[in-house]
Formats: sequence, C-alpha cells, structure tokens
Amino acid sequence: MFDRLEEVAIRYDELNELLSDPQVISDTDRFMKLSKEESDLRETVASFRKYQEVTSELEDTEEMLKESLDSEMEELAKEERKSLIQEKERLEEQLKIMLLPKDENDERNVIMEIRGAAGGDEAQLFASDLFDMYQKYADNEGWKTEVLDANSNGIGGYKEITLMITGTNVYSKLKFENGAHRVQRVPQTESQGRIHTSTATVVVMPEAEDVEVDIDENDIRVDIYHASGAGGQHVNKTASAVRLTHEPTGIVVAMQDERSQLKNREKAMKVLRSRIYDKITTEAQAEVDAERKSAVGTGDRSERIRTYNYPQSRVTDHRINLTIQKLDQILSGKLGEIIDALLIWEQSQKMEQLKNEY
Repeated sequence: MFDRLEEVAIRYDELNELLSDPQVISDTDRFMKLSKEESDLRETVASFRKYQEVTSELEDTEEMLKESLDSEMEELAKEERKSLIQEKERLEEQLKIMLLPKDENDERNVIMEIRGAAGGDEAQLFASDLFDMYQKYADNEGWKTEVLDANSNGIGGYKEITLMITGTNVYSKLKFENGAHRVQRVPQTESQGRIHTSTATVVVMPEAEDVEVDIDENDIRVDIYHASGAGGQHVNKTASAVRLTHEPTGIVVAMQDERSQLKNREKAMKVLRSRIYDKITTEAQAEVDAERKSAVGTGDRSERIRTYNYPQSRVTDHRINLTIQKLDQILSGKLGEIIDALLIWEQSQKMEQLKNEY
C-alpha cells in the first residue's frame, strides 16, 4: 500500500510542475484534464504526508522514551506516544479507503428507466411510486430531474418512465438502485383485502458524452410515427414520435413525450448513447468480475434487490440484509440511510479485494 502511496505523491508533484508550465496553461483541454487529476489526488497526498509526519514524530517519541527521563517527562512522552499511535491508525484506515478503486462514472449524471414488471396495473402503479420516491430524493439532494419519456396506463401508473437526473455525484449514489424492486400490499382494486406481490424494475445508466460513444449514423434505423396516449387515443396529430434502432447492438429507443420530432430525436439519441455506453462498460466490468471471482457493485439487474412491505411498514434491502421499519419515510425520498449502508458495503467489498491484491 505504501509503495502505491509513494507513486501517488510523486505523480502529484509532477502534476503541480506541469500545471505551472506556460505550454500546458495555454492548452486548455490538457490543463483542465491535469487540473482534474491533481484535484483528485490532493486529499490523498495531504493525508499521506500527514501520516509520514505522525510516523516520524512517533519514532522520535519512542527514541525519547529510551532515554533517562524524569517521571513527569516520561509521563508526557507516554501520553504523546498514545495519541500519535491513535492518529497513525486513523490515518492508515483513511488512506486505505482513499486508495480504493474509484468508479469513473461516480460523478456523472444518470438516465433512469423505471418499468412496471410482474403484476399488471399494480406493478405499474408501483413504478409510479418509485418514480415519486426518486424525484423526492433528488430534490432532497439538490439535484434536477427531467422526464424524457413516459408511457402511462391511464390510472396513475407507468408502464415505463425515463428520466434524467443531473447534479453532483448522482451516479455514485443511484447506481445501487439497479434491479428488481418488489412491493407487497393490498391493491386498491382488491375487494377481499388480500396482499399481492408485484415488481417494478429500475435501470440506472451513467450519462454518456458524445465523444465517449462513437455512433455511426448509418447504423441507426429511424422510424417516425404518430404519438399516442393511454388506450391508444392520439394525443398528437403530427408524426412526432421517434424510434431509433441501433442495428449493431439491437438497442431500441422510442421517444414521444415532446410534440416536436426534433426534440424527441434529441432525447432518444441521449438515451441511446447512454444505453450503448452502459452496455460496453457493463460487459467490461463483467469480464473483470469473472477474473476476480467476485462482483463488486450493483449486481445483476434481474436480481430482486429490495422489498417494500406495506402491512409491516418495512423496507428490506436483500443485498446487505438491511431492514428498516420506515416505509413512509423511504417513499417520501429519505433514502439516505439505505444508500449510506450500501456505500459502506461497497467500500468493505473493495477493501477485501485491495487486501488480497497487496
């Protein structure tokens, strides 16, 4: 671990020299890239240098205790040694976390897709509840949400809804929401009070930039058609709905939320680009996980990750065996307790891998 920290410190010093070079300063793109790298390393290097200082002070204190000291000085030196040992251990743990592999997508905005799955109308109503939950959570975090497309069922539910969430470190927190969410409750249409189980699926994709996904326009088949609402009635008399098919991957994106064909196409391209980027990165991560024999992150998207039990006001995250008796709070967007627990779980998984590597 300390060899790695030495390398990081050397690289940090190199970056500071480069950032004062007039040629680098005049190259805006390079300067911004190096500034970002320097910023990412700054806290780690500061903690490492503090660790080195504390280690040096501890060695001096140990040497002092080997000398003949009066009782008062010896007592002070022992107290200092105790304090320095505690600080050294704290910094060691902090540095271990700082060295953990970072997900390059953590700082990105996300495109989220929520679909009603097993359970018909009840599943689609639950998809609407999940949408409300994430929208409130985004508001609590100071993020912005934009609905890109929505396919409602006419009774307040969603067959599918796609939204973009923008802000600071959005993907780092919402990536854990990938998977199947299960609800257990009595549907409004249930006359005999029986509890039904339904599911909705959530997909969270990091937003992809144009330069990251090279899409050949010749690989995209474009279909234009009339937008329609629930029950099939036409809500737009012009052919404004757009369906894009990326033939190499088979990925299809349809967008009809806007009245403008151009706007629908722009939104569809944004989603298509993110889906392709997500497919590429997911496949690459699967190869790494297979080599390591263990997966770190969000898991298989078909996996049931969480249960929302209304009769018992209980929410259970099955990945970390966490149960919280605060269903109303969770649905009102207070997801912090669950997401913080998942972040700690992710760190512990990565720590175990780091330990094995070193």
